[in-house]
Amino acid sequence: MGKLTVRALRAVLVVVFTGTVFVQALMVWVLVSGSDPEDGSLPLTPLRVITILGMVSVQVALVCVWRLVTMVRRGTVFSHAAFQYVDTVIGAIVAAALLWFAVTLLNAPGQRDDPGVTVIMGGVGVAVLGVALFALVLRALLAQAVARDHEAARMQAELDDVI
Repeated sequence: MGKLTVRALRAVLVVVFTGTVFVQALMVWVLVSGSDPEDGSLPLTPLRVITILGMVSVQVALVCVWRLVTMVRRGTVFSHAAFQYVDTVIGAIVAAALLWFAVTLLNAPGQRDDPGVTVIMGGVGVAVLGVALFALVLRALLAQAVARDHEAARMQAELDDVI
């Protein structure tokens, strides 16, 4: 991965992380101050709490991606240490999907006249779970690459002994 690509990715990660912190701070402020009273149309307090938790899951994934990019730059990504970050990213994606399903359930009673919205929201949750499955497939590819790397190192050591 080139330096420009790493810098661009890190810039995006910083912007997204900053945005999530801003949204979290805003949600916490509204919850604590009570400056936005609920009118009863939606249960806003649970939605705000879910938003705060959703931002946490995004932040966890962003930090892990940052660490993986660092490992790529150092050439150490094909190691067992990378698995903890990949597993955490997968967990964060699943957590975000579950939180989205919670939002869908909270929103569903208000959509009785138009249940298509609830179906679409459920479809978005399934798509997010699909991203987690995609990351799981990429994890399996990483596992194969790590195994091949270790096998190549072992064979090189044997070859060095023979020579």
